[in-house]
Amino acid sequence: MNRSGIFIVFFIFIAISILFDWYVFSGLKTITNTWQNNTYRLLVNWGYFVLSLGIIALFLFALSGFNASKGVSNFQSWILSLFLGLLITKIVIILILFLGDIGQFIYNLINKLRAGNESPSNPILSGRRKFISEIAFMVAAIPLAGTIYAMLKGKYDYKVHRQTIYYDDLPAAFDGFTITQLSDIHSGSFDNTTAMQRGIDLAKAQKSDLFVFTGDLVNNFAWEITPYINRFSQIKAPFGQFSVLGNHDYGDYAEWRNESEKAANLEKLKQHHKSLDYRLLLDENITLEKNGQKISLIGVQNWGKGFKQVGNLSKALNGVDANAFKILLSHDPTHWEEKVKTHPVKVHLTLSGHTHGAQFGIEIPGFKWSPVKYRYPDWAGLAHENGRYLYINRGFGFLGFSGRLGIWPEITVITLKKA
Repeated sequence: MNRSGIFIVFFIFIAISILFDWYVFSGLKTITNTWQNNTYRLLVNWGYFVLSLGIIALFLFALSGFNASKGVSNFQSWILSLFLGLLITKIVIILILFLGDIGQFIYNLINKLRAGNESPSNPILSGRRKFISEIAFMVAAIPLAGTIYAMLKGKYDYKVHRQTIYYDDLPAAFDGFTITQLSDIHSGSFDNTTAMQRGIDLAKAQKSDLFVFTGDLVNNFAWEITPYINRFSQIKAPFGQFSVLGNHDYGDYAEWRNESEKAANLEKLKQHHKSLDYRLLLDENITLEKNGQKISLIGVQNWGKGFKQVGNLSKALNGVDANAFKILLSHDPTHWEEKVKTHPVKVHLTLSGHTHGAQFGIEIPGFKWSPVKYRYPDWAGLAHENGRYLYINRGFGFLGFSGRLGIWPEITVITLKKA
């Protein structure tokens, strides 16, 4: 979608938000009309409009300053997130009010048909509307509070996810071998370096044998990682640090003066991988050896259903023994769905990211849900089919919505075990 198309979409959202205000305000007035103190009533009623219209005004201001050649600033991301959070809050209020009003309309209609004429006003119904309005605002406080928490705390609430995977054909020397995985750093989105460093320290503390990064180091521009190179380069592992590119790393979502400038940005990003001491695997493989036994580590460029498809698995497997134990780094999990799990050459474990788990959802023992599940059949954690495993990291950073709720940023630790 081009710049003008994006603006049109956002202006539609703004118009919808303003229309919602009218209905929300009717519910608010239902609550405050019975208050004795006129000052409090005016403060609450007008305070709502100041808050709502103020955020809309800030959103328009942020939108006017958007430049696709520079990317989304932290200020713009924050305002967009607040606008969307308030919009969701309004939707919750409206749904509850609407259900209540529909119920009251049906009740009035039935009474009118029974009486044969208009029923007299009923104070009980007026009280019921006030009660429903109070319920609506109380329930709507949950998504509003969740949005604020997600933006202030949730996006840096790093969690370690540990997964042990058993294989019959794992070389004995690699029994107990550990891998720390990060994915989707999206360095252009960070707005709290101190909080972000806690995630790096947590990754370092795992002291795994191998460290891998599975793509989307930046949002669009190579310079976004520059302030953090000295921080992420702190992560070391005895068997090395390896990485691949994600769809955002190619700069496809930014405006460039020409293709040469875009290509130069990608080359600069590749240099930054070297500065991080990451061995960037571009449709290639390397061999890891321990006590005379070997496994193959393979990395492909991005290949995703509906996204950039430049990765070449067959090329990456060139020279790999068909009987070798293989670990593949591939940013988008649809690569596993579409290509890897049915490839003639068996890849034992694929490590991916990309989905972020939508940065929103519910994860409790025995239950996992996120709206991203309607786009990706496998969107977080472990999947397997015919002895081929896929692990999807929930992402270290965030993008678009400047927050996370329920799907927290992840450091993955995988332990390989011989069955």
